[in-house]
Amino acid sequence: MWKTAIDGAIATITSNVDRFKEAYPHVGEGSRYALIGNNDWTNGFWSGLLWLGYEYSGDERLREAARRTTASFRQRLKDNVVLDHHDIGFLYSLSAKAEWIVDGSEAAKELALAAADVMMKRWRKAGAYFQAWGPEGDPVEGGRIIIDCLLNLPLLYWASEQTGNPVYKEAAKAQAEKSRRYLVRGDDSSYHTFFFDQETGEPVGGATHQGFGNGSTWTRGQAWGIYGFALSYRYTRDPLFLETSKRMAVYFLKHLPEDGVAYWDFHLPEEQPKYRDSSASAIAAAGLLELLSHLNPHDAAFDELRDGLQRSMESLVSNYSTVGDREAEGLLKHGSYHVRGGLAPDDFMIWGDYFYLEALLRLERGIGGYWHERKRDRD
Repeated sequence: MWKTAIDGAIATITSNVDRFKEAYPHVGEGSRYALIGNNDWTNGFWSGLLWLGYEYSGDERLREAARRTTASFRQRLKDNVVLDHHDIGFLYSLSAKAEWIVDGSEAAKELALAAADVMMKRWRKAGAYFQAWGPEGDPVEGGRIIIDCLLNLPLLYWASEQTGNPVYKEAAKAQAEKSRRYLVRGDDSSYHTFFFDQETGEPVGGATHQGFGNGSTWTRGQAWGIYGFALSYRYTRDPLFLETSKRMAVYFLKHLPEDGVAYWDFHLPEEQPKYRDSSASAIAAAGLLELLSHLNPHDAAFDELRDGLQRSMESLVSNYSTVGDREAEGLLKHGSYHVRGGLAPDDFMIWGDYFYLEALLRLERGIGGYWHERKRDRD
């Protein structure tokens, strides 16, 4: 099953290279992708898909296309195009750092390290956190952290490994710990964001940006937590991060509908539209693979997590993938971007495609993503 799904995905990605040219896919518009310039938080996922596709297939067309995106990200950094946010890891782990992992390019490594320095500009010393959005001192966004940031922290952990400078890792670990304490609730659900007083660092309270409400659980945020805390465990070996990832994963799986693929929020009133978010389930699946790689098979939750992963991935392949649809530019149907904001509530999501292929390749070949240096967990 996995190989058939991968082969279909690679065929779509390869066709998309000619379709997209130098543009970047963002979210779906029917069977097509809306194409944008290299100016959004989502652009790195196309780079990551190209590198994954090259690693699996050996197709030089994918490698060259991936390298062209790295060149584009180099220019973006030089020109400082829309980089004043926390998503630097999404952009540069899957482009420059990926090229270094796959090709050993020193120039790509230096670009990724420069991106880590850009991300460090988001560090707010008074509160000891990375501010999600907006300039320092912004009256609305100044004190906000966000659960998505957990997937950007691996760029900083890696930067410490490569440079020997502990500052990156110390900041990343502090952000992960703050996220564990304030974004994860006592019942193992999660806030999307949390606010702190900008001057004192005192906690103010949790709030959502893309979920249904402040007290609900946005499923993509819960998935970021599963994967992000597992990755922080990989880099720090702090057992609290592993335990948090496991608890969030158990919660995620227990609240899924019958077919094993998440709605966009776990706490939707009956009158709300029940849009799926296949991208949340794809992220959770990739996160579960990372989590399971660190858990003892005798752990009480191991079988439940493994079985939940299998169920979700089988459903994504059988019910949500576009295998066999030659017109489709995306890999996964029924993702959601920002339902409350009216943005692409039911279509392709480029990040969903990336994590879906990452999970498939890890299942089939042991090829992981680009969040840590070891790309082949079975080597």
